[in-house]
Amino acid sequence: MSNLDRQAVPSLCGGRGFVVAEPVRELLSPRRVQLGASTEVRRLLPNLGRRMIGAWAFVDHYGPDDIADEPGMQVPPHPHMGLQTVSWLHDGEVLHRDSTGSLQTIRPRELGLMTSGRAISHSEESPKSHARFLHGAQLWVALPDEHRHMEPKFEHHADLPTVTAPGLEATVLLGALDGAASPGSTYSPIVGADLALTAGTETRLPLVPDFEYGVLSMSGEAHVDGVPLLPGSMLYLGCGRDELALRAASDAGLMLLGGEPFEEELIMWWNFVGRTQEEIERAREDWMKGARFGEVKGYDGAPLRAPELPDLPLKPRGRVR
Repeated sequence: MSNLDRQAVPSLCGGRGFVVAEPVRELLSPRRVQLGASTEVRRLLPNLGRRMIGAWAFVDHYGPDDIADEPGMQVPPHPHMGLQTVSWLHDGEVLHRDSTGSLQTIRPRELGLMTSGRAISHSEESPKSHARFLHGAQLWVALPDEHRHMEPKFEHHADLPTVTAPGLEATVLLGALDGAASPGSTYSPIVGADLALTAGTETRLPLVPDFEYGVLSMSGEAHVDGVPLLPGSMLYLGCGRDELALRAASDAGLMLLGGEPFEEELIMWWNFVGRTQEEIERAREDWMKGARFGEVKGYDGAPLRAPELPDLPLKPRGRVR
């Protein structure tokens, strides 16, 4: 998914300077961004108060939207570099096309994982014949320096491992949770899991103390470490936890995101993750010239134009708060 904000602001991310080494309860409020004609997203990362959680660098939550009489998601071809995109649905379908030739319909609880590496372009759209509701999350994972110039690729995993307990089913998108490991490719210590809780459930989820964590609320009402969390909000939890208390006031859906704090300092601008201003400028120029990022075939429409670069210099400065 693209960052369609036409006033794209650089995010200065990464580094350990502002990682919270102890458990905290930091509630992150979303910023609303229009994604096409009929889809509005709630952007939780990057946030004014928190830029990254582990290698997770971008989190959008959207829906549930009634698109029975609407085109639904319509994101034209656009570029990415230096990151992975994670597509995750609770309702609806998204048709993915990319410049490697991938064509895949992603359905609820299936993992669509695109590794941009040095350069890729893709489009995302609701199929012409689609379900009534669209509800999901789009997330980006920053690639460490040793992997960010790799060849691009796309993975689709329809069968993902689960962890169960009374009233809880956890589907592991990336990394490992309680011994269950996702088949999705990862390039830094990370975990992503979808948590389905039934009303009245009280349980504890095992965590890795060296990871920092956040929890995104997708639906229902749940209490995370005693904090009530409503849909479209995220709770940052810091590091130093070996378990997490969960309580569901209703049937609820959550996403657990975590990982080792990302060591490197990054620049994230529009749909690019880089290390220097020169890299970002060159990527924008290549995209506008039709070079390097390949061609998305089959999408009915023109590719996105890149926004103008800001006047201020782009410098990596770590986790600015």
